[in-house]
Amino acid sequence: MKRSIFYFVFAAFALCFCAMTSQASAQATRTWVSGVGDDANPCSRTAPCKTWPGAISKTADCGEIDALDPGGFGTVTITKGIKLDGGGGEAGQVASILAAGVPGITINNTSANCLFDVIRNLDINGIQSGTVGINVVAGKNVSLEHVDIENFTQQCINFQPANSMNLIMYSTNLENCAGGGIKSSTTSGTNRLNIEKSTIQRSGLGVQATSNSDVNIHNSMVSNNAGGGVEANGATSLISIDLSTVSNNQVFGVHATASGTMRVTNTSIYFNNGIGMSTDAGSTMLTGNNNWLGANAGGDGTKTGSVTIL
Repeated sequence: MKRSIFYFVFAAFALCFCAMTSQASAQATRTWVSGVGDDANPCSRTAPCKTWPGAISKTADCGEIDALDPGGFGTVTITKGIKLDGGGGEAGQVASILAAGVPGITINNTSANCLFDVIRNLDINGIQSGTVGINVVAGKNVSLEHVDIENFTQQCINFQPANSMNLIMYSTNLENCAGGGIKSSTTSGTNRLNIEKSTIQRSGLGVQATSNSDVNIHNSMVSNNAGGGVEANGATSLISIDLSTVSNNQVFGVHATASGTMRVTNTSIYFNNGIGMSTDAGSTMLTGNNNWLGANAGGDGTKTGSVTIL
């Protein structure tokens, strides 16, 4: 009798272990989505899922999800290290997210092993009712490559995590977001943002750095924004602009306020409907004396000092 009980317990344990092993093995390092897929599928290349959420539940931490064709694959919350790539399949195709009344992507990465998220080759459209294009809550590193974010009621990118994070934004377009292109702040540490070869246009305030934010803008264009071009707002805010264009913005071109610091070199600041370089009392506007300023409705403005080359 005792031997029978022992075998029963052992068999139950073995079944439980097998179930756990099966569940773990379901977490593939690479999965796929397709417009003709099904979230009941294993998300393999030959049996893809239909949505990002369906695939992310079957993708391991630090894994990758690729789109096989151009389709709309749903809004998604990312809680692990993941890469979403909408550019797989036929040449030039880009997958999309339509976000009516909600954020397009929420990044709340709490992984213990993989705090890096990549969003690549993706269109995120709020269709005039979505709240935020990409809402960054937690994690460590976020990379946006060839991403188009447009038509949201708040920011295209809300980069305001509680703890410091890093953002690389490359060849990305932010457009027509009423609350602004991108806003950065954190209450702990320092956010570090690098914006390269990107366009921020037709939104509220183009780029705003507030508490504990260090933003570098290089070879990019900030244009036609209703709330102003680029603003460093606060004593712990720093924005550096190089080889860029800030033009046709309302209110101001570049603005340092509330003890914020702006550093501007090799940049064209023109046709803004306000002061080109606007500096409030106690704030700092540093330039390398190599910018082109002109035709700003409120005047070109003046610097407070020169950029120091170390």
